[in-house]
Amino acid sequence: MDTEVEIKQTDKLDISKPKKYSVILYNDDSTPMEFVIELLINIFNHSESAAQDITANVHSQGKGVAGVYYYEIAEQKIAESITVSRSAGYPLALDRLIRDSRDPMISNPFV
Repeated sequence: MDTEVEIKQTDKLDISKPKKYSVILYNDDSTPMEFVIELLINIFNHSESAAQDITANVHSQGKGVAGVYYYEIAEQKIAESITVSRSAGYPLALDRLIRDSRDPMISNPFV
């Protein structure tokens, strides 16, 4: 008694683009604005005018977006920034948030 079995395989791969994260800088009373500007220029590759705008936003709003990156790059930028700021003796705080286009603070760093 021969029985043939036909197997249908319907694997569906869910491939989506990786999420992006906003690197957030937080204001503090100890880190000079000039240091933050240099950090934004050297680590986040901003122009001097963009770095000044972001720093002013951090100062007035309490936080600002340094850049938007994929997870691993965001983590590296945060680690590098913390290492540089701690070695200079400043308590600069940074964090990463999943980018959400509905939040104007996250989607536009100059809001």
